[in-house]
Order: sequence, then structure tokens, then C-alpha cells
Amino acid sequence: MPSVYQLKPAFQGLLRPIVNWLARIGITANQVTLTALLLSLATGGVIAWARGGRALLLLPTALFVRMALNAFDGMLAREHNQKTALGAILNEMGDVLSDAGLYLPLALVPGFQPWLVFAFVLLSFLSEMTGVIGVQIGASRRYDGPFGKSDRAFIIGLLGLLLGLRVPLGRVIPFLFGAMILLLVATILNRARRALQELKCAPAQK
Repeated sequence: MPSVYQLKPAFQGLLRPIVNWLARIGITANQVTLTALLLSLATGGVIAWARGGRALLLLPTALFVRMALNAFDGMLAREHNQKTALGAILNEMGDVLSDAGLYLPLALVPGFQPWLVFAFVLLSFLSEMTGVIGVQIGASRRYDGPFGKSDRAFIIGLLGLLLGLRVPLGRVIPFLFGAMILLLVATILNRARRALQELKCAPAQK
């Protein structure tokens, strides 16, 4: 299934000059990770305070900037010798906390059903943890779809843009969240299955 994640190599190529500049001026991967988390929490706070409305227009911008920052921290770590154990922890925790900070406030916005928002956030967390568990059992960190972090950001960002522009989507929102929840369940199962398949294939490749 097509995924926004497939655009990552091209996106990173565009950002590489900026990453090289950040490294030259002494910006670290961990600083970028924390910046992305603070941006997400601040944006979610504004949306919660405003109960939606025009504040939802912040979502597409914040999600795009966060996606760029996530690319920055990974490239700084890999390409500029900044990999650390602390960085790995911050990266994984930062992602799930940023998701919660950005998405949970939607439960306070008229038109959103809180239980669907909570289920969406919980399953987003479980999908990322399933990817991390791959490493724990001896496989690689799994990023399999069909509904990874970048896909969630694209859909929620588009939803925020349309709602912020007063496009009437009230009846669509529950069905959209229902579909995203089903895709997240499929993602969790797919990541677990692919991790187990990787372990089975590993002896044969040696």
C-alpha cells in the first residue's frame, strides 16, 4: 500500500544542506528532538485552549515542521556521528509524546468524539512500540505500513487545514477516525508479522 513514508529519501535529500549547516553551527540531534516535542506540546496546548476553530490551521504547519525536525535529528545522528543511547530513547519517547500532545486536544474540539480520539492515540502509541519491539527480539526497527507516523501526520494535517478553513466535515470525522483506527490495527499486526518473518529468515541468510 502506498505510504507517505516512501517519500522519506527524497525529503531527506532536500534537507541535507540544512542538516550540514546545523551540524556546522553545533546544533545536536537531541536538541532538535526536544524542539520537535516542545513544538508539538505548544501547538496542542493552543488547540486545546481555543477548542479548535482557526487554531486547527496550526496543525498542518506544526506537523510539517515536526516531520522536518524528525528528519533533521535522524540525519544529524547518522551522518554526523551523534548517535547516543540517550538520543535513541529521546527519539522514540519524543515521537509518542508529540503524537499525544498534538492529537489528544482534538478530543476537546466540537465534532470530534473523545473515545475515537483516545483510541487513535493509543493505537498510534502501540504501533510505534510494536516497531521498537522488533529490535528487542533481534529484528530491525519496523516501520511497515499501511499507516505509519507520516501517514497519520498527513491525514490529521489535512483534516486540520480543512476544518480551520470552515469546511463542513462534521459527519465525516467519526468515519475518518474509524478508518484510521482500522489501519492502525493493520499496521500493528503487519509490523509484528514482519519482525517475526525477519527472524525466521535471518538464519537462512547467514
